[in-house]
Amino acid sequence: MQRINVIGTSGSGKSTFSRKLAQELRCPYLEMDEIFWKPNWQEPSDEEFFENLIEKLSGECWVLDGNYNRTSEIKWSRADTIIWVDYSFQRTVFQAVKRALTRIVTKQELWGKAGNVESFRKSFLSRDSIILWTLKTYKKNRARYTELFNDPKYNHIEFIRITSPQNADTFINKLRMQQEL
Repeated sequence: MQRINVIGTSGSGKSTFSRKLAQELRCPYLEMDEIFWKPNWQEPSDEEFFENLIEKLSGECWVLDGNYNRTSEIKWSRADTIIWVDYSFQRTVFQAVKRALTRIVTKQELWGKAGNVESFRKSFLSRDSIILWTLKTYKKNRARYTELFNDPKYNHIEFIRITSPQNADTFINKLRMQQEL
């Protein structure tokens, strides 16, 4: 397990799990949103985005946090493991709302990019709302990821499904024990 892509619906806990995993494996933590978003919520062209992603994934060890389905061929050509953080719908929505509120209150700048700060309007009242995105994509993502796990095209990849925070902690603790041996 050297090149891992952690996937899951927005708000599922991918980032929290990915950071812990990267720390445990002593690998760089890479975040798809950080690779994608430019300052002031500007989007790169696909060409620019794909080039940045290829460069970031050139290393021999990494934990990549994020989906961006159009990048699957790039990510998974080098990945040896895909971990799906698949918590319940209720928990995922709760976590997405809690994260949005925390970011709004703290005015946390995201990904070190100037101006990328969540607002109440953007998070709750916009067509681009991350909460709305979570609600709309949860069921679709579950169907898509289940299909991917069974796709023979990806036989070279180990697929792991994490279904609860307790399951995530157990996974990290087992990994820690293996590393100590």
